[in-house]
Amino acid sequence: MRTKYRLGVDAGGTFTDFVLADASGDVHLFKTPSTPHDPTEAIDKGLGLISEALGQSREDIVSQCDLCINGTTVGLNALIQHKGAKVGLICSKGHEDSIEIRLGHKEDGYRYDADYPPATMLVPRYLRAGVTERILSNGEERTPLDEEEVRAACRTFLKEGVEAVAISFLWSVLAPAHERRAAEIVREMMPDTFICVGSEIYPQVREYTRTSTTITNAYLGPIMKGYVEAVDRYFANLGAKYPVRYFQSNGGLAIGQAMTDRSVYAINSGPASAPAAGLYVCAPFDEDDVITVDMGGTSFDITLVRDGNANVNKNIDFLRYRIGVPMIQVETLGAGGGSIAWIDSMGLLQVGPQSAGADPGPACYGRGGTQPTVTDANLVLGYLNPQSLLGGRMALDHDASVAAIESVAKPLGLSVERAAYGIFTIVNNNMVNGIRRVSVERGYDPRDFVLVAAGGAGAAHITALAREMGIDKVLVPKLASGLCAFGQIISDVKYNYMATNPVRLQGEETFKQINERFAEIEATGVEHLKADGFQDSEIDMKRSLDMRYVGQIHECTVEIGNFEINAETVDKVKEAFHKRHEQLYTYSEPHNLVEVVNLESTLYGRVENPKAPELKGGEQPEAAVKDTREMIFTGDGARTPTKVYDGDRLAPGTVIEGPAVIEEETTTVVIEPGWKAELHPSASYLLTRTG
Repeated sequence: MRTKYRLGVDAGGTFTDFVLADASGDVHLFKTPSTPHDPTEAIDKGLGLISEALGQSREDIVSQCDLCINGTTVGLNALIQHKGAKVGLICSKGHEDSIEIRLGHKEDGYRYDADYPPATMLVPRYLRAGVTERILSNGEERTPLDEEEVRAACRTFLKEGVEAVAISFLWSVLAPAHERRAAEIVREMMPDTFICVGSEIYPQVREYTRTSTTITNAYLGPIMKGYVEAVDRYFANLGAKYPVRYFQSNGGLAIGQAMTDRSVYAINSGPASAPAAGLYVCAPFDEDDVITVDMGGTSFDITLVRDGNANVNKNIDFLRYRIGVPMIQVETLGAGGGSIAWIDSMGLLQVGPQSAGADPGPACYGRGGTQPTVTDANLVLGYLNPQSLLGGRMALDHDASVAAIESVAKPLGLSVERAAYGIFTIVNNNMVNGIRRVSVERGYDPRDFVLVAAGGAGAAHITALAREMGIDKVLVPKLASGLCAFGQIISDVKYNYMATNPVRLQGEETFKQINERFAEIEATGVEHLKADGFQDSEIDMKRSLDMRYVGQIHECTVEIGNFEINAETVDKVKEAFHKRHEQLYTYSEPHNLVEVVNLESTLYGRVENPKAPELKGGEQPEAAVKDTREMIFTGDGARTPTKVYDGDRLAPGTVIEGPAVIEEETTTVVIEPGWKAELHPSASYLLTRTG
């Protein structure tokens, strides 16, 4: 670390988390309710808490930070709520409807459902302008660009109040001149408009994917631009010496300008840091197969790491929109502490996906909420301390929770206690189904993984989830409620550079083409990282190729070494492809010809990590008991007297047998009967099954 502190800020739907690490290895965690109307308000409140705790001004803290990192749900929320910019599309004439045709694709599970509604188009039909131009698949120009048609489109866009323009032509990845000229015309006629060019946003084969990705980028661009400018200005006014970094959905950091230009990388900004955090937590236990689950107030996010590598997806449908750029695979459910319990038309109890969010929040928050939520259920079950949420800064109204849950208990003929346990069980089942989607349905046995709890609400459910999945090993870091913010401060700057190069993988001329394209995009990446202050020794890169057998429609991404491809090394590349193909599809065809479709290089600017925390001192378990509460662990509503421990007073090596609850300042660890917890010196609780 170049200076004293490193700050990570993770803005969620309900709470904004702050993690401050110093050069000595101490890590401080703070939480404050999110302020979606003005995210800088929550940042200011959080820095106020840090200022009060450290006895330093906001200015002193920020000026001593070598990195201030921000993960945000602004882009994700804009896409979910359809509150992005008004976008106009300029495309090749005859292809105005490609985003609506969607390659004939209908979401899995709805393929034969005639009543399933079509996706909401981010560009309405009247704002899609097809212009005369044509590039052939060999990169040659067949029909010149009709510039007057581009100008006519601009006049329409100006009349309609368009805020962002997406430009995507056929085969522009081979010859981008038409797109670039169209962009020049748009800039001349619409100088204040956000402009996205397909061959720059997603320079790879597949017209529909490129067009959809470009439109999504344009849709989010103005929103992210305003957000980044506000956050940058806030930290600059506090005396920040280094630019704010933003966390991307590819699992790395970027400066504000990169996040604005490539706003599509902001979609999963917050939860994408979970794999890095999960690996960090598991490192002292020599584990690199990790499932990280993050249960906040609004959502439940799941990520999976196998052999130390996070699952990365490209060319996927996210919220029904095709996104081509690499994204950490995050399975997101509407299953947070604020998820609302309700009775469906069949008279069955359901939980989520609708959420009480931060405002009004669960009934127990006392902010006007009256609907029963998961947090209300946990309070009625005895898991939560009514007086000490957020370290005592937030009291909970037990009577309000009882009244809220009674609204679903009475119609079902249940006691409040049994209804609360029903809510707890149903939301757990929803989360287990999500974990199965990222593990079992992709060929992984979850019992081979360590389960890591993150989020303020996750530790209250973690042993129940592990029990249901058959997982015997669970880790709950003391930083669980801010684990994604912590993941941000230990992550590297990361940029993905892509190009298309459709050739069969044979012949020296082909090898030369591929090597030259890699050198070209990597030179651009190195230049950007050096401009960002990184030295050659701090820059790493990983290469990958999208390959397929000749005759196949779809390709798969294969990581290859950074070596030059030639007659001596090409067999290594082919072997890597055959192996990956067999992993994905259970077979390979070594006798078949292989062709390359796209290539990609991921460049990293390596960031020095803060010193790892190490616990010292503490007391024996008996001395750390702060209370005994009656809790419910079974569906019959029976109450069990259960000890409550103060996590701050426990010594490393302490073992606590369940049933028990350990209260940390910003999370509550529920240890069900049949489990035990041991506090490791690395500041994580190791939970293992005893029966």
